[in-house]
Amino acid sequence: MIDEAFRARLAAAAVAVEAELDARLSFDPAPGERARPRRLLEAMRYSTLGGGKRLRAFLVIETARAIGRGDAGPVRAAAAIECLHAYSLIHDDLPAMDDDDLRRGRPTAHRAFDEATAILAGDALQTLAFEILADPLTDASTETRAALCAGLARAAGLAGMVGGQMVDVEAETSATPLSTEEIVRLQAMKTGALIRFSVEAGARLAGAGEPGFAALSTYGAAIGAAFQIADDLLDAEGDTATLGKRAGKDAGRHKATLIAALGLVGARRELAAFVAKAKAAVDAAGLGDRGDVLRATAEFVATRKN
Repeated sequence: MIDEAFRARLAAAAVAVEAELDARLSFDPAPGERARPRRLLEAMRYSTLGGGKRLRAFLVIETARAIGRGDAGPVRAAAAIECLHAYSLIHDDLPAMDDDDLRRGRPTAHRAFDEATAILAGDALQTLAFEILADPLTDASTETRAALCAGLARAAGLAGMVGGQMVDVEAETSATPLSTEEIVRLQAMKTGALIRFSVEAGARLAGAGEPGFAALSTYGAAIGAAFQIADDLLDAEGDTATLGKRAGKDAGRHKATLIAALGLVGARRELAAFVAKAKAAVDAAGLGDRGDVLRATAEFVATRKN
């Protein structure tokens, strides 16, 4: 059961990351900058501030906290990941991709502004993510900062989120449906890679040892898989008003999902299995009671309503 203490932690993390994002997206130029085009920045702020579950950010902060680090470094890394996530949503909503008009209960960026501004806002948010991670304020260790930048690039790029999006686009018009194994791989790339990296970033920032890091990476992968299945179930069974985005679009676009491959019952069975795997990975990481929030996050991911 998700209790009020967990929800309070989730809300506190969101507030901290929102403040960090607001500061990084200030209208005032940062040292060394010539200018910040106002319309571009307005689109970046529109797409990044004031919405979303901040799950990826929460995973960074709470993973680091479970290992013993609770300063501003994980919050900054969490903000970087939220910038990259916001970029991916802007581009995902574009007419050439999913062609969505609604995101988080309001018009998508290309509807609120225009396509060119939306594309540039996504581009700028992507690069800002790496600027934040590379800043010594995120971590004093150059080795750690380099590892974070490399890890985010892998999670977001060719073999991660972008590659998964390409496979997803191709699957919509494929004459042969993807197999269950291929769908799991697609979702691990498109959605799971960034969620997994969020956990790994928190572990790296807190100095996790190799066995603990490996176990937490497994946890992140399981959480990512569970999140996507839950998202697909919400799309199939939820409504637009509750979700804050168009419901029922997956079936209409012939999306490759585990619901399409296994049905609702089979998808729920897979969801439960990934939640159990995530909890077992927390145990394997040796966190004891300090891992309770991470275990509760697995339940939250599976039972959320939007």
